[in-house]
Amino acid sequence: MLYFALMFLLLGLVAAALGLSGIAAVATQISWILFVVGVVFLIIHVVMGRTPRVT
Repeated sequence: MLYFALMFLLLGLVAAALGLSGIAAVATQISWILFVVGVVFLIIHVVMGRTPRVT
């Protein structure tokens, strides 16, 4: 998830450098959403990994 966030961020930076502001804005928004989702998944994974398993 974070990999895709980084790729969209790079796409947005390249688009901004080329003057394509619309594409850059959309790519950075997608990047931000994927980053937040990835961090939420990471926090869930860390919290769930610390709970003892009941068998």
